[in-house]
Amino acid sequence: MSDLPQAIPRLLPGAPHGRVLVFAPHPDDETIGPGGALCMHRQQGDPVRVMVATDGTAGDPDSRFDKATYVQLRRNESRAGLCELGVDDVAFWGFPDNCTLSASDIELGVQHACAAITAMQPDLIYLPWRHDGHPDHLALHTIVMRAMARTNYRGEAFGYEVWHAMVPDVILDITKVIEHKRRAMRAHQSQLAYGHYDHCMLGLNAYRSLIHGRGQGYGEAFCIVQSRS
Repeated sequence: MSDLPQAIPRLLPGAPHGRVLVFAPHPDDETIGPGGALCMHRQQGDPVRVMVATDGTAGDPDSRFDKATYVQLRRNESRAGLCELGVDDVAFWGFPDNCTLSASDIELGVQHACAAITAMQPDLIYLPWRHDGHPDHLALHTIVMRAMARTNYRGEAFGYEVWHAMVPDVILDITKVIEHKRRAMRAHQSQLAYGHYDHCMLGLNAYRSLIHGRGQGYGEAFCIVQSRS
């Protein structure tokens, strides 16, 4: 293990301009992770498209909600949250979540991701970072990485954090849009019934202001998965 200190993450002057494609494991990760960035992209006129991989059915372990309408509920919450960020372009793959995936399952996901990249031709991709600590997040990271290679993607790719805090490469100041992100997370009432992740993520976003903002404001952390070639 190296004893060299980690480099201080670079402060992004703003959200990079361009066409944006977002891959989210569950209906809410697109808001919890890069929600502030997506709002900033839309405010500066960037096209943003979101791909939600799973149906989120494992998000109701105590069966508090009607099983027959739960998938639609999660999708409606996702759309409502994205609306708070200015995003109205979202697609749902509908894969089951919290499952052990076979090689054929991964391949099917790669095919979906390839189709999304080919259709969107993005300049920037957001995906879960490799060590986010949830098997669905790792699976989607793997899927998107393979799709990027298969489609010969040459744009940028940023990994975002949800479950595990990263040592980031860059920090984006999202202070001006933090209320949009707060409202977007609050749209997911079915998930807030189980835990106040909005409180936790806002705390992490506040912590991300420590280095460049002297602890004032909010930031989102990203690791650079791929630089523009």
